[in-house]
Parts: sequence; structure tokens; C-alpha cells
Amino acid sequence: MSQNKFALLVDLGIITIPEGDPATQLARFKEEHGDKFYYYNKNITDEHFSNPSRILQSGDKLWVRAFEQVVDGTTTSEERMAFLATQKPVYTGAQGATVVFEQKHDHLPKGTWYTSFDEKEHLWENVNNSYKVPRLYISSFGDCEFCVSDFECPCAANGAFFCFSEVK
Repeated sequence: MSQNKFALLVDLGIITIPEGDPATQLARFKEEHGDKFYYYNKNITDEHFSNPSRILQSGDKLWVRAFEQVVDGTTTSEERMAFLATQKPVYTGAQGATVVFEQKHDHLPKGTWYTSFDEKEHLWENVNNSYKVPRLYISSFGDCEFCVSDFECPCAANGAFFCFSEVK
């Protein structure tokens, strides 16, 4: 059962979506924060990630937590999303990851990869028919990476994932 494979890593609290056009969130983020990353994948664009399940609007408030795998070996993206479904999530894709970085970067445990999932049909599908999920990495030294990985590939135990929930 996937619920027994994951546990809370960190409760990041509430984020508030900043002013701006959701259609250009990723371009704005790269312009303002791209130099903070030692690697920034060129495919994290508003064009490739233009259709998140939950389009973030200025002023929206979301509760953000990160969960980690607590069993040995690997798990699948499907297992992680099945667990997320028990948490009443909203899927924000790459856009949600950028707001977490902007507002909660210093609260993220270091040495961990953080995936921001979305429903498969809302992810970017590359020319090899592989669905891509955005991932943030904060090294133990504080160096940062923003990349994409294959939805279809197994997820390693050192990878966490964000859970965004509506604030009531």
C-alpha cells in the first residue's frame, strides 16, 4: 500500500501566489532567479508547461508540504501520485515549484530532490513521447538545480515531492 511508503519531510506552511501573469510565470522566474541555479533546464518554459491542472492566480494561497519515501528501493510516479491523492492535492506543476523556491527556499531540507507532480496529460511530452516532471534540487552546500525527469522512470528514495493543498 503506497500510504505506508511515504511520510512528511517538511511542512512549508502557506505560500501566496505573487502578482503576475500565470502564462509567463516560468519566464519571469528564470529571469529573476535563473542565476541562482548551477543548472537550469532549457525545457522548463511557459510553452512546455503551459497547461497545469491548477492555474495559479495572483493572491491564491496554498498549503505546501514535502513528503519523502521511507522504504528502501524505488517507487513509481504513480505510487507517489496515489499517495498524494490521499492528501487532497492540487497539481501545480512547474509553476508551483517556482513559487516554493521563491518563498520557501531556505526552509527546504538540503541534499534532496523535490518533484512537483501534475496529472500526466498536463505534463510536457517531449519528442521521445516521454512525459517530463519538474524537479528542484538543493545540494547540501545550497547549490540549486532546476531540471526535468521522466514521469515513467522509477523514483529514488532520496527524492521528495511537493503536495499543494487549497487553504480553506
